[in-house]
Amino acid sequence: MAAEPINIEVAYALPSEQRIIQLSVPGGTTAREALMLARLEAHFPECNAATFRDADLGIFGALLKAPDQYVLKAGDRVEVYRPLQIDPKAARVARASRTKR
Repeated sequence: MAAEPINIEVAYALPSEQRIIQLSVPGGTTAREALMLARLEAHFPECNAATFRDADLGIFGALLKAPDQYVLKAGDRVEVYRPLQIDPKAARVARASRTKR
């Protein structure tokens, strides 16, 4: 017997564009599986597949420690996080050094 489908969202954003993909997935789907089902590489052709395959994931702003094991609940929004371009501490130090002049 197949699991009842649930409605979820998968969200990804670049500085210039964001997309929220609405999906109906079988109950028991994990966050990582939902990411693959969303096919974000088709919406963001400038990003290679590894961008999404290896990305950190979260649910409504909470980072998932094991996205391959987190089973989604109806209404969850899977968020795909981009890697930081610069370490936040290094950015603060650089800003502080520029303002001390």
